Amino acid sequence: MSASGGTKAIVAALAANLAIAAAKFVAFLFSGSSSMLAESVHSVADSGNQGLLLLGGKKAQREATPQHPFGYGRERYIYAFLVSIVLFSVGGMFAIYEGYEKIKHPHEIEAWYWPVGVLAFAIIAESFSFRTAIKESNETRGNLSWTEFVRRAKAPELPVVLLEDLGALIGLVLALGGVGIALATGDGVWDGIGTLCIGVLLILIALILAAETKSLLLGESAGPDEVEKIKAAVVDSDTVTGIIHMRTLHLGPEELLVAAKIAVKHDNTASEVADAINAAEDRIRNAVPIARVIYLEPDIYSESVAAAGSDPAKSPGGPGPSAAH
Repeated sequence: MSASGGTKAIVAALAANLAIAAAKFVAFLFSGSSSMLAESVHSVADSGNQGLLLLGGKKAQREATPQHPFGYGRERYIYAFLVSIVLFSVGGMFAIYEGYEKIKHPHEIEAWYWPVGVLAFAIIAESFSFRTAIKESNETRGNLSWTEFVRRAKAPELPVVLLEDLGALIGLVLALGGVGIALATGDGVWDGIGTLCIGVLLILIALILAAETKSLLLGESAGPDEVEKIKAAVVDSDTVTGIIHMRTLHLGPEELLVAAKIAVKHDNTASEVADAINAAEDRIRNAVPIARVIYLEPDIYSESVAAAGSDPAKSPGGPGPSAAH
């Protein structure tokens, strides 16, 4: 996994979650707080999620095979999607069940200093993990807002860790609030309410992650900046006079497929066209290094066919009438 995959953020989150999970389980055993049990399971699920992200990054590095000629880059998307399922099922649904049971059968929290102390420790540890994820994200986020970064990022690891850490911090505050109110009022129902809120929060985050990783699994095009760079690199105004139509597709976070039908002059020789295509491929790779799979098809540009519009079925080179003449 490359640096852009957020390895440091994943490792930091994994270390924090393992330590926090152990502390939360101890606090639950001494206090009987359902919020602490829900948070314990949440931290265990998060630890498993980070393990899945690391495993996906490792598997994605495998070389292409005849059966998978474009490689295994999308393994990272698959494992990120599994993370959303684990977060939903293990974290969210368990917390909702535990919260319901605690509201139905409330009991006072014992040894209150255990959950309060562990929650304070967990907030500090999660803040460190969240800070690491923010620092790594800022290296690739550019001028994008955080919402845009989560929606547009092609490497799924950093958005996943960011949302997990944010959810963990909010969950810890909810747990602390539930425990605090339960201690102040002597009513254990508040502990159950805090647990229920944690479950709803985790499910919401899981749904957001699932929606974003589903889009990546289906196949996303290059970002607007990369598309413009590719367009500028293709045309040399000599042999390649324009782009008839172009498609891009992420084969993985750091591997891009570019397929385009390019316009050439009708009097160019085959040798000149071949040289122009090779030169265009070099320019594309220099402009956008992740463009590793490039297919350029030459055609004679027809203004009359192009005037039909941008519909791929009507555009030159599309499944409709040919643009050649």
